[in-house]
Amino acid sequence: MKEEVRPLLGSVPGRRRHFCLLPSAFCLALATLAGAPAGAQHPPAAPLAVYAGADRFERLVAAARKEGSLLLYTTFAASNMEAIATDFERRYGVKVNSWRSGTLRVLQRTLTEAKANRFEVDAVLFGSPEMEALHREKMLQEVRSPHHRNLVEGALPAHGAWAAVYLNLFAHAYNTDKVRKDELPRTYADLLHPRWKGRLGVESQDQEWFLAVVRDMGEARGLKFFQDLVAGNGLSVRTGHSLLNNLVVSGEVPLALTVHSYMPEQMKRKGAPIDWFVLEPAVVRPNAVGVLRHAPHPNAALLFYDYLLSDAQKLLAEMAYIPATRQSDSPLRNLRVRVVDPVEALDENDKWSKLYEDTLRGAR
Repeated sequence: MKEEVRPLLGSVPGRRRHFCLLPSAFCLALATLAGAPAGAQHPPAAPLAVYAGADRFERLVAAARKEGSLLLYTTFAASNMEAIATDFERRYGVKVNSWRSGTLRVLQRTLTEAKANRFEVDAVLFGSPEMEALHREKMLQEVRSPHHRNLVEGALPAHGAWAAVYLNLFAHAYNTDKVRKDELPRTYADLLHPRWKGRLGVESQDQEWFLAVVRDMGEARGLKFFQDLVAGNGLSVRTGHSLLNNLVVSGEVPLALTVHSYMPEQMKRKGAPIDWFVLEPAVVRPNAVGVLRHAPHPNAALLFYDYLLSDAQKLLAEMAYIPATRQSDSPLRNLRVRVVDPVEALDENDKWSKLYEDTLRGAR
């Protein structure tokens, strides 16, 4: 089957807390920034970001080595980040310092520092809707990288202010001691079978997955499906994909509907009683990298940006991530795929976060 990649409405860039009906922290963070343009006192300085000469790479490496280091804000798993940073430093002699936290905290810290004209962070690596939010605040540097040509469809916005590094596939993970392979559902409708009562779990902030499935079914039919699922079999709602993945390993949640595919795959390779599969549509949320317009180490950040889109892609694949470059052995190759559209995700935030929260509550 030929791979189909389609945009998807809706996501929650603010990553609300479970069942919070107040304005999202994301919206509040942006509101505090209004009227105070980031970096008004300091002009951006990244001429190589848009340079296309034949000696671009040589000039970039020399400039990056002169700067010596960069600071990255990210949501990327710490152990995997260490491997990426070590490889980059070995290749170029440029040190990667990183600060890691959840999506909302990374976004808030980046916005808060910009408002205060504190220019410490050089690059950010996290979800594409959040990256698009930074672009709207004119905080990201346009980049024209030769590696853009190798990216899959939907991985690079027209404005060029960020680029996808890997694709987070929403997978369904199951405990192999609690669930037989021959009883796995083949369609979403199969989840309504009584055998799944009290055995299903979801992550509390996965509105983009919810939206994709609802829209794929047709909005009225899709909403009814989830309402019937909650009413009939229930959903154990947990906050944090890593937590949900670990609960599958322990057997507390026999089947989780929304974990990122690399998580169960990494645990499976270590011998844990877990495996995963995907019901179509396969929902993909890109995680992206962007260089700050007022980065104190713009060339080191740019070199790291290029590295993530090139040499790091093989390393990411070895870690069970889905690279954003074209790969012949991609697990998405024979699936019908819906890619989160970050622009529409921002614009549809309030509607779909409330629908997801209401549905998980059992409201109709």
